[in-house]
Amino acid sequence: MEDARVATEADLARVCDLARLLRAQLLEERGGPLWSVREARPEPLELAFAALIKGADATVLVGTLDEHVVAYGVAEVEALRDDSRLGVISEIYVQPEARGVGVGELLVTALVEYCTDAGCLGVDATALPGDRQAKNFFERAGFSARLLVMHHLLDR
Repeated sequence: MEDARVATEADLARVCDLARLLRAQLLEERGGPLWSVREARPEPLELAFAALIKGADATVLVGTLDEHVVAYGVAEVEALRDDSRLGVISEIYVQPEARGVGVGELLVTALVEYCTDAGCLGVDATALPGDRQAKNFFERAGFSARLLVMHHLLDR
């Protein structure tokens, strides 16, 4: 049975393992190398995720399959200049062998619910340009593109 729940300190090591798998996977994607040094949380991940787990304007959730943690997701609340709030799903990852059974859908639904409860006007999530699977996943969950970031790599 699949489920999604709030991560605890007892989940910290597993969440960090999954986060490292996400980083290794995305590093191979188009846009991944820059993502890894700009958007990805830096090491030590244990400190970063411990702060998120304890934080007030963020949540870390884990997805389970038969009570084994096979996924995680992070949503953070950003204050905007007009005093409104925006939810940002900064990370979501499901182990490849656990994909297609609904764990990711449970996670994204719970993350959106967290952002709704936090009074957010909307929720952003990102996908790298070549990651069609992630784009399709978010579109099935009701997301649509609102901003495209274009990049020009300079020869050095």
